[in-house]
Amino acid sequence: MDARKALVLFSGGQDSTTCLAWALDRYAAVETVGFDYGQRHRVELDARLNVLFEVCTRFPQWAQRLGEDHTIDLAVLGAISDTALTRESEIRFSDAGLPNTFVPGRNLVFLTMAAALAYRRGLDVIVGGMCETDFSGYPDCRDDTVKALQVAVSLGMGRRFTFETPLMWLDKAQTWQMAQDLGGDDLVDVVAEHSHTCYLGDRSKRFDWGYGCGACPACELRAAGYARWRRGADGG
Repeated sequence: MDARKALVLFSGGQDSTTCLAWALDRYAAVETVGFDYGQRHRVELDARLNVLFEVCTRFPQWAQRLGEDHTIDLAVLGAISDTALTRESEIRFSDAGLPNTFVPGRNLVFLTMAAALAYRRGLDVIVGGMCETDFSGYPDCRDDTVKALQVAVSLGMGRRFTFETPLMWLDKAQTWQMAQDLGGDDLVDVVAEHSHTCYLGDRSKRFDWGYGCGACPACELRAAGYARWRRGADGG
């Protein structure tokens, strides 16, 4: 058990739920932070509370390490962004090859604000679900970006922080497997039933992998990863 204290960037989605379990399995004390930035899929703000409840209920060994949950109002981020995550617009790819769900600076702001909170709370490690293996191509999900920001934030705040990204080199099938390894069928069920990933905020349709529209980039990644994981688990 690592004696350091961790802060998990926790949106209530598949990746952040898996990262929360990873942190609770590793660190002596863990807190969580979510961000309200005017996201189109605001249902994730409700999902995160449901996931926290289920984790505490089903995993008492983790519940005793789970501390305060924080929510930071970042409405200004949504106000200055013109994307399909913050506007009612069709999801499409731009000329630069990025989906218009990319919110410029989002992870940079998230990590910096999390570090400011961690500074006040006396937390050493910041855990995020960024991944550049099986993702939508967002440049602020890249390992180089996170490492560079870790250096800048640590220098700028005069305190060394460690940014951990346990999913960085995993695809979505491996993320499902990590959940299985950490918490067995119970954690897989929490991810499928209670976490939320769909960019459109759709929870009217239930698939094997969870709720969503089934067609947005987030749903497609999650569904494809689940299918690959199940084939591997079943020996296919």
